[in-house]
Amino acid sequence: MLGRITLAVMIMAAAVHLPVGVLHAQQEKLEVSDADTVKVVLERQLGKRVAVVLSTGQEMNGVVTKVTRDMLHLSEVTGREFYDAVVPLDRINAVVIRVRSR
Repeated sequence: MLGRITLAVMIMAAAVHLPVGVLHAQQEKLEVSDADTVKVVLERQLGKRVAVVLSTGQEMNGVVTKVTRDMLHLSEVTGREFYDAVVPLDRINAVVIRVRSR
């Protein structure tokens, strides 16, 4: 249930913040299915930079290094380049993934 809510929030956020013209100019496509969870979405992003929105409202940006059953390991955390972060998956409300460039 939480996974579906999270995915719905991600889709709504993208739709609200992106003009219609930009949506048609996608270079990569983010695909999600009914069975996807935050964990599955993050596993697909291994080695890539993402932002995660935490349940506190804080946003963290970094490179997905590892995803376990309960935790996300982010490296190269933006603003804290000498630090890594470990985030409990149940504290992630949304995953923000860059899918296009100008």
